[in-house]
Amino acid sequence: MREITPAETADRPIVDVREPHEWQLGHADGAIHIPMGEIVERLHEVPDGAAIICRSGARSAQVVAYLEHQGLDAVNVSGGTLAWAADGRPMVGAVV
Repeated sequence: MREITPAETADRPIVDVREPHEWQLGHADGAIHIPMGEIVERLHEVPDGAAIICRSGARSAQVVAYLEHQGLDAVNVSGGTLAWAADGRPMVGAVV
């Protein structure tokens, strides 16, 4: 499984796999929200080449492994939304 930093996501669509209440607290600007529990039924919504993000990188790593098994190109955002916010990347909402 490949990992990238928040700064390396510039050319990739971002898919946030956190739960709805987490998403509402703050998320990467422009991210697509598909909670981890909905990935299987919403697989068709995941863009090939997506950067997958969660709070800290653990759930997104599981999702990346599943997506790769399905034949999609996906990478894990190391450190998740916590690292995204710490790097000062654009966010909608302020609390993670």
